[in-house]
Amino acid sequence: MKPKTVLITGASSGIGKAMGIYLSAKGYRVYGTTRNLSKHPNFSEFALLEMDVKNPESVQKAISEFLKQEGRIDVVVNNAGVGITGALEETPNKEILNAFDTNFNGPLNVIKAVLPQMRKQKSGLIINITSIAGYMGLPYRGIYCATKGSLEIITESLRIETRSFGIHLTCLAPGDFATNIASGRYHAPIREGSPYRDNYKKILTAIDKDVDNGGNPIEVAKKVHRIMQTKNPKVHYKVGSFLQRFSIVLKRIIPDKWYEMLLLKYSQN
Repeated sequence: MKPKTVLITGASSGIGKAMGIYLSAKGYRVYGTTRNLSKHPNFSEFALLEMDVKNPESVQKAISEFLKQEGRIDVVVNNAGVGITGALEETPNKEILNAFDTNFNGPLNVIKAVLPQMRKQKSGLIINITSIAGYMGLPYRGIYCATKGSLEIITESLRIETRSFGIHLTCLAPGDFATNIASGRYHAPIREGSPYRDNYKKILTAIDKDVDNGGNPIEVAKKVHRIMQTKNPKVHYKVGSFLQRFSIVLKRIIPDKWYEMLLLKYSQN
């Protein structure tokens, strides 16, 4: 039996790379994407295609190359994304737009490009990598939370729209995992004289610490593999520490103002 084909966006490092290595070892035909192929001349873990998810033409070109090589596309993992932190008032509009263009419009560009082929096959699985942060409005991470929350919601719509074509869509929301995301994240500068300075500085330090002490990205890869083996995937999945996953449950069962007070306490510690 021919092995299934998998496309993972943003796979040259971090969680995407961990997924690619893990799934390749399981026998899947894995292709990853990166914005600039020339920056990875010695990459050999799996095949890499050049793709900028913000550019529909770049996406279409990569998908065409994938289909030229494999003839079908069984699984797409929309993993490419950017981090962004800062007080909303002090975050430049261009950075806000870039975050939405990458984290929300980017996956939609990929989905639009692969749906015709999956419809033709009458099968396909699309896994959108979101974030546990997408379930709540975290201070100084509001833009990031909004981009990931939007992707969760649009996935719910797309599941219904594509159900009759034999296509499955689902979300996987990771918590904190030890990756190099901080190096590529935009963060509004900590400005002297800013009314947000002290709280933002503490939050930024805590965010970096949480990532550094995060789990092994292989856990996300294993979860993706389990989803791929599921006949009828659920709408939403989570992966992360117990407390991170429980934070979503807590938000559903306690009053909004109580939950807000917990976040406020966290931001001021």
